[in-house]
Amino acid sequence: MPHPTDRYEDDDLDDLPDTHPPQPVRYAEQALLGALLLDPHRLAEIGSLDAEHFSNYTHGTLFAAMRTVPPPDPEQHRTGPAWLNTVLNAACPEVPGLTASYLHTLIQLCPWPKHAATYARIIRADHARRMLAAHAERLAQAATDATLPNPAATTLAQADTLARFLEGLAGQFAPHPGSLPRTPLPTPPPRDTSEEALDEERFLLASATAHPAELKEMRWLLPEDFALPLHGALWQCLTALTHRGEPVDSVTVVWEAQHRGLLNTVAPADLMTLVSTPVGSPEYWGEKVIERALLARAHAIATRITAYTDDPANTPHQMITGSRRALADLHALRARRQQAASPTRQPIPRRARTPSDPRAGPPPRTAAPPVRATR
Repeated sequence: MPHPTDRYEDDDLDDLPDTHPPQPVRYAEQALLGALLLDPHRLAEIGSLDAEHFSNYTHGTLFAAMRTVPPPDPEQHRTGPAWLNTVLNAACPEVPGLTASYLHTLIQLCPWPKHAATYARIIRADHARRMLAAHAERLAQAATDATLPNPAATTLAQADTLARFLEGLAGQFAPHPGSLPRTPLPTPPPRDTSEEALDEERFLLASATAHPAELKEMRWLLPEDFALPLHGALWQCLTALTHRGEPVDSVTVVWEAQHRGLLNTVAPADLMTLVSTPVGSPEYWGEKVIERALLARAHAIATRITAYTDDPANTPHQMITGSRRALADLHALRARRQQAASPTRQPIPRRARTPSDPRAGPPPRTAAPPVRATR
């Protein structure tokens, strides 16, 4: 049942001030329950609906009780409250504060019992919004939880779960014109610019300067994958030199950086130091960088989907369409990451991976870190 903290809420008592005005779905829930209490045979008309779809625990419990107890004889139901009492007795163990007067209030709050199917559709739509928000929250948690043993795998698994959920929703809500959300896109969460993350990018740039031939096999890495824009711009310098077939070393990289206006943000001497201390192989550090980029993209997508669900103007179809398009961005980055880890790539020979080889992987702890570039 949803919202267990509301299980003892007495909806019939309005003595305390309500700082949270009822949402439209609250009225739809009351109207549906009133319609079913008045005409129980309409349970067969409302389609697939469960107690978990209700935003209010009391309402969900009452609906479950209606589903549980046998339907009344239509003639007897019109002349007496026996079935209402049966429903009340079935629900009271879960919601002790529920009263017979509230059931009669629900009947009075129903505008038209014949609209029960529409009320149920409103409840399903609001439930889809809440569930989509919960999936987005789990995606954000997976992308930002540094304690996970394999955060990328966990994040991608959660993204797949979200994609399957959206696939299921797509078949429940009809499309309509104006299918894209009009919600302004939120500012993406800040990238991880910890010293460890920036060191990985620095080591990549330095090792790529020392071994430029390997850049031809690293087309899967893009400048936007870097947490620091300066590092992404320097990656562009390296790939441009490689693409033109020009010599690549610390001097030529600084010269290319000058033509791209990067020396306005970093001193030439600091840039020389940055690309002159290779440790490990470019592929190793590149995979580290793209994995962090994948986690950052997943977090940004979760934030974007949450913005869609927080905007009450969005219909279910708009939320579904916007969320699926957002996930497409993650799928594209995922494909590039899979290309980076593809076994068809030529690996570095095992005999070259020795502790004394500067391309053997993570740097020894005694290695002096490169000079930090000005952000």
